[in-house]
Amino acid sequence: MPTARPPLLLTPGPLTTSDRTRAAMGRDWGSRDRDFIALSEGVRTRLAQLAGAAATHVTVPVQGSGTFAVEAAVQSLVPPDGKLLVLVNGAYGRRIAAIARRLGRAFAILETGENCAIAADAVARALAADDALTDVALVHCETTTGLLNPLPEIAARVAEAGRRLLVDAMSSFGAVPIDISRTPCTALIASANKALEGVPGLAFVIAETAHLRRCQGNAVSLSLDLHDQWRGFEQNGQWRFTPPVQVVAALSAALDQLDAEGGVAARHARYRHNCDTLINGMEACGFTPYIDRALQAPVIVTFRIPPGGWFDFDQFYAFLGARGIVVYPGKLTAEPSFRIGCIGAIGAAEIRRALDAVGAFVAAHRRQRAS
Repeated sequence: MPTARPPLLLTPGPLTTSDRTRAAMGRDWGSRDRDFIALSEGVRTRLAQLAGAAATHVTVPVQGSGTFAVEAAVQSLVPPDGKLLVLVNGAYGRRIAAIARRLGRAFAILETGENCAIAADAVARALAADDALTDVALVHCETTTGLLNPLPEIAARVAEAGRRLLVDAMSSFGAVPIDISRTPCTALIASANKALEGVPGLAFVIAETAHLRRCQGNAVSLSLDLHDQWRGFEQNGQWRFTPPVQVVAALSAALDQLDAEGGVAARHARYRHNCDTLINGMEACGFTPYIDRALQAPVIVTFRIPPGGWFDFDQFYAFLGARGIVVYPGKLTAEPSFRIGCIGAIGAAEIRRALDAVGAFVAAHRRQRAS
C-alpha cells in the first residue's frame, strides 16, 4: 500500500538526504556572485582536506555525474602517449576501460573475479612486465558487488614502481577513511551524491597539483578538461561554464553535517552498523551475500537470487516500492543478484524498516508455496 513518507533509497546514490541538505537548495545563487565564489572555494578546500591532501592536491569540480569526472581524469591526467593499467573486478572497472578505449588511450586490463579483491602483488607484477605502463586506475569500492579493494597496499606497490595511480573512490569517499598523505595517489575521484550525502549533479577530482600543471592540452574534450577547469578557478574562482549552484550549496551543507557527525570515522561506524544490521537481517530471511564479509565495504551489499524459482526481483522491487523502499537490481555478470545500499542519511532504524518489509515479502511467498 502506498505511503506518504519520503522514499527510503537503499541504493549507492542518489540516496536518502537530510532535510537540512535539501533545504540548502532553496536559495538562488548568481554563478559569478562573490558569495557563490566563496562557497565554491570553501567546498573545494574542504574536500581536499577531507582526503588529507590539502598540501599536495587541489580539488577540481566537474558538472555532472561521477562518470563525467572519471572521464575527465582519464583524458586529462593520462598523457596521450601514456598507457593505463585498468584494474577490473566489476562493472565500474570495465567502464574505465571503455572510457580509455573511446578516448584512444592505450590501456591494458588486469582482471579478477567479481568476488575477489585485486591483489597488490599482481599489480606489481603487471607493472614490472610492461615498461610502457604510466598510470594505474583502481575502483576502490566496486559497487557492482560492494567489494572494497585494498587501496593502501595497491597504492604502495604503484608508488614503488614509479607509476601514477588514479582512484575511483566514488562510493567510498566519505564512507571509508582515505588519507592521501599516507596512501599516495595522483588523483582521487568521487561525487557529491554518495557517502558525502549530497545530491546529484556534481563530481570532482582531487588531483596532484604538480602533475596537473603538466597536463595542459591532454584532454580531447573542452568541458571535461581538468587542467583548464583548474586554471579557471585559479584565475578568478569561477566555474568555466554554468555551475550547478544549488548542488554546490547542498554539498556545503552536507559537509557541515559530516563534520558535526564526527568526520569520516564516525560516518564509517554508522555505515558499518547499517551494513552489519542489513546482512544479519537478510541472512535471517534466507538471503546469501555474494561476497565474503572480510571484503565487504559498508556501502552496498549484493545478495544472490535464492534458489527454488519462487523469487522474482520485479515483484520484490514493487512490493518494497509500495512501502516506500527502493533497492537496486544486480550488476553481476556471473549470476542473478540484487543490491541493497547502507549509505545516506539513514541509520539502523531505517535498515530495520526495510528488513521488516523484506520479511513480509518472504512470509507472503512462503504462504503461497505452502498452499
